[in-house]
Amino acid sequence: MAFLCRSAAVLLKPCSRAPAAMSALSAARLYSSGGQYEYILVDKRGEKNNVGFIQLNRPKALNALCDGLMTELGRALDSFEADADVGAIVLTGSDRAFAAGADIKEMQNRTFQECYGGNFLAHWNRVSTVRKPVIAAVNGFALGGGCELAMMCDIIYAGEKAQFGQPEILLGTIPGAGGTQRLTRAVGKSLAMEMVLTGDKVNAHEAKQSDLVSKVYPVDQLVSEAVKCGEKIAANSKLVSSMAKEAVNAAFELTLAEGNRLEKRLFHSTFASSDDRKEGMTAFVEKRKADFQDN
Repeated sequence: MAFLCRSAAVLLKPCSRAPAAMSALSAARLYSSGGQYEYILVDKRGEKNNVGFIQLNRPKALNALCDGLMTELGRALDSFEADADVGAIVLTGSDRAFAAGADIKEMQNRTFQECYGGNFLAHWNRVSTVRKPVIAAVNGFALGGGCELAMMCDIIYAGEKAQFGQPEILLGTIPGAGGTQRLTRAVGKSLAMEMVLTGDKVNAHEAKQSDLVSKVYPVDQLVSEAVKCGEKIAANSKLVSSMAKEAVNAAFELTLAEGNRLEKRLFHSTFASSDDRKEGMTAFVEKRKADFQDN
């Protein structure tokens, strides 16, 4: 959540507060009509234009996560959720920084009453509630809120020069957007404690060894590889992909017995509610490529 360091805070310029989050339908209209965003770039990628693409775009502030940016990110995610052609979403930043943290200038004068009463940072969780799979392509710094944002995604690919960290302790606070929870689940208690209590960073290869990221690529190949992963996911049934994502995420919330029961219910439901299940199995038996219709 915290920015890279105190000295880097001079790079930040507070962004104006964006309008309240739009409905999915309104966001879809904005997206389809080519509406512009101030703090992010939004596009569709892949040979079939079936991968939603969001790039954080505050380069002078190392993509610091101001309120306006996070509001726009929620709107873009809503638009891709409503887009029937999109089967996966890639979220990235620049080669220098995925996101170097939250905008400290926006939060430095907040009071406890403002934070608690307004449920500060609650809307950041939108990334973690998207039903479609989200892939984070992380180059450069992913610190504080940037690391937390990456961990809200379903898959993390890292560029070779990526650095991950939770340096909030150096600013006299703690992570507030899931850093202590998701990091511990990803890398284990010891490393998470070390990172949170010291503010130290880990590089891309250390992140791979500790299971924080799934793959590491050269900087100039990272985004294209993330899009390729998105294309693979989007080629499958979107309905079944959402079920699979729900089942995997449940492993972090439920006991093994409860998780297995949920998995079985979702598995059984594909036989009742999904024509794609029948098509997939029939295509396998007939030795042809499945033609999923997302139903």
